[in-house]
Amino acid sequence: MQARDVMTTQVITVAPDTDVREIAKRLLESGISAVPVVERDGRIIGIVSEGDLMRRSESDTERRSSWWLSLLLLPEQKAIDYVKTHGHRAADVMTRQVITANDDASLEEVAEILEKHRIKRVPVVRSDKLVGIVSRANLLHGLVARQSGAKPSMEDREVKAALEKNLAGAGVRTQLLNVVVSGGVVHVWGVVVTPEEQAAVLVAAEDAPGVKEIRANVDVLPFYMRPFVRAG
Repeated sequence: MQARDVMTTQVITVAPDTDVREIAKRLLESGISAVPVVERDGRIIGIVSEGDLMRRSESDTERRSSWWLSLLLLPEQKAIDYVKTHGHRAADVMTRQVITANDDASLEEVAEILEKHRIKRVPVVRSDKLVGIVSRANLLHGLVARQSGAKPSMEDREVKAALEKNLAGAGVRTQLLNVVVSGGVVHVWGVVVTPEEQAAVLVAAEDAPGVKEIRANVDVLPFYMRPFVRAG
């Protein structure tokens, strides 16, 4: 099983010129801790995490170095820190050294990347273009699906693509959903915003050609959390 079999394809991204306030809003609404920065051609050039937004001038949380420590800093470090704490765009505050995984990487290779770099999720690329993202939860879901003994085939990947298209057509907000198809068996985990979307997930799966069995574990968000999820 490879990264492309377990990755979430509906990735929330921002452009290099996206305002930092909009980025913070998207992180809160989507319940995620980081968002890739992507060029128009799909090339990933950075990532903005909660940590990148922690030290900001407008919230009076920027780090203030002692005078003696400032003497040890490289001349350009002060300028770098200033841009990080005062910049208004994603390109100003993003981390540029992005850890990625190829879409044909094995689950074991992805797990090693997460463990080595101590990160919770990794963007997945194909020919340097962003195609998905794999989180720790995605890995666990893949391991559960792999217990069926069948390796994902090209047909399984076509089923997954068809299901994701059906979900988009049904207006289901998929930020908090994960789909894995193995041996014609569709596994769906996560949460949706409304009971109507929960029902639509099952219908979308049933309507995807090639599905042999559906194993859905999809819950509905509590009412008080629904306003924080961005509309699809």
